[in-house]
Amino acid sequence: MPKNYSLQNKNIWIAGHNGLVGSALCRRLERENCSILSAKRAELDCRDQVAVLAWMRLNKPDAVIIAAAKVGGIAANMNAPAEFLYDNLMIAANIIHAAYESGAQKLLFLGSSCIYPKDAQNPITEEALLTGSLEPTNAPYALAKIAGVKLCESYRAQYGCDFISAMPCNLYGPGDNFDLENAHVIPALIRKAHEAVISGASELEIWGSGKPRREFMYVDDLADALVFLLQHYSGAAPVNIGAGGDVTIAALAETIANIVGFKGALRFNDSRPDGVSQKLLDCTIMREKGWKPSVSLEYGLSQTYEWYVHALESTILRPRQVLT
Repeated sequence: MPKNYSLQNKNIWIAGHNGLVGSALCRRLERENCSILSAKRAELDCRDQVAVLAWMRLNKPDAVIIAAAKVGGIAANMNAPAEFLYDNLMIAANIIHAAYESGAQKLLFLGSSCIYPKDAQNPITEEALLTGSLEPTNAPYALAKIAGVKLCESYRAQYGCDFISAMPCNLYGPGDNFDLENAHVIPALIRKAHEAVISGASELEIWGSGKPRREFMYVDDLADALVFLLQHYSGAAPVNIGAGGDVTIAALAETIANIVGFKGALRFNDSRPDGVSQKLLDCTIMREKGWKPSVSLEYGLSQTYEWYVHALESTILRPRQVLT
């Protein structure tokens, strides 16, 4: 298989183009000489095998990036494990198989760092996959993502498909989900801090002990990494994409409070689950290939907060996300 893949004059389908990662990929690919294919959720249900195959045969994308997924934080994963497993299994299986059937030249499947064992040694290498038990709070989602990785490997092995997969760390940025029932930690903290400032609250509740360490990447950095990977990588092994460092949840909360302007106390609710104690990816492969992130955590958080405030003012956020 060719080591490098040119995007020039290619039709590229971004599955999940309206999501956090998908919208960032659209922004990034505007700088390439290629055409972006997309399908709104109302037009194409990626859980529907027949519909996906028909759409792929009709539109014939040269390359496919699977950014579509059902995602959420700890609470969302614990409340709807069947949906997180089923929806993500169907999305991965349907698109990967349809890419093979329709003759796509290349496919990039977007996994997650949660596919790795809960007790994996940090920094976590790609070889740690399937060497131990998963973190229970998001195991169904992780299992679906592992299945997607293995599908890419299997279609490559059996049919010679140039299908690859990438494992990003925790993501954040413009277009994130700020619904407190389903949000990840950064958008949840931004919204809660903003509401605390508006209401004049004296304290801000943080779920968990604040001690776990997490790695966070600005979504436009990830989009750049994914385009780089699409162009320069062809291999069976998944590839980690991370920021290169981690922070405690407590330090993250303090940084967000400073950016938002919250002056009160932070109260950690340790009755809420923490998840794994640390999750930091080993990104040696990407570094050796010459790619590294460019957006600092503080700058990325400030940009995300700026987007959130603008979204509230312009009603970009869905009604259930708007402050009440």
